Amino acid sequence: MNKDEIYEKCYNEIMGRVKGKEIVEKMRIVCEVMKKNIPYYFWVGFYIPREEYLELGPSMGPPACARIAYTGVCGTAYRRKETIVVPDVDKFPGHIVCDPRSKSEISAPVFNSRGEVIAVFDVDSDQLGSFDEKDKVWVEKILREVFTEL
Repeated sequence: MNKDEIYEKCYNEIMGRVKGKEIVEKMRIVCEVMKKNIPYYFWVGFYIPREEYLELGPSMGPPACARIAYTGVCGTAYRRKETIVVPDVDKFPGHIVCDPRSKSEISAPVFNSRGEVIAVFDVDSDQLGSFDEKDKVWVEKILREVFTEL
């Protein structure tokens, strides 16, 4: 399957399962479905903004940092309010290493209906260059349709 087919499968399963669920359960479902179906998703999870740091929410994969600063890829996605695609994390200024096996990353802000960032969705791959514009488009679509009703 190509990326569009994989993401469409994920989208359909996620949308079929999240209706009527609370926010944390929706996050758990998104992580579970995408980690299960997308082979280059090494780690997937949500970080929740707090005053001083981003705090780990639902996730799947190896252990991750429980708290991270508003720097690195996730912090940049939060501050800019835009999706960040990083082909090589070692070349991203301020990258926070939670697992040295991670080589590429995509981080996307999660917006509520008022346009506020309520979380950052983060995915690491253990391969360089795993994420591209297709990932960005699909991730943003899934997050928008799952979380903007909040």
